[in-house]
Amino acid sequence: MTSRPVLEPTAEHPITINPTGARVVVRVNGEVVADTRAALQLQESTYPAVQYIPLDDVVQDRLARTDTSTYCPYKGEAGYYSVTTAAGETVDDAIWTYEQPYPAVAAIAGHVAFYPDKADVSIERG
Repeated sequence: MTSRPVLEPTAEHPITINPTGARVVVRVNGEVVADTRAALQLQESTYPAVQYIPLDDVVQDRLARTDTSTYCPYKGEAGYYSVTTAAGETVDDAIWTYEQPYPAVAAIAGHVAFYPDKADVSIERG
């Protein structure tokens, strides 16, 4: 097996993780599947900010682990979940998670993120 590169965030490719400081609600096909005030906002380089939600704040019985995995040299190995709504609609690989993230992004362990084209992630400030 070839070893994969492990990259540290740099000034050219910064990664910051901060508490979102607001309520984050996630809906899949209109159904609330996550609701938290403990989200973390991860900002990586010039990519759009991503909300990482504690797995405990996601409706567990809607999730099914899939065989999909991807690799990020900054964050590590990602696993995926599909979401099945109460109406029985399944959205494949709607969620990713880094269960053992690299030390530079260790704060996102135990958190999941939703693809913006597969879920509606709203930040409710105020």
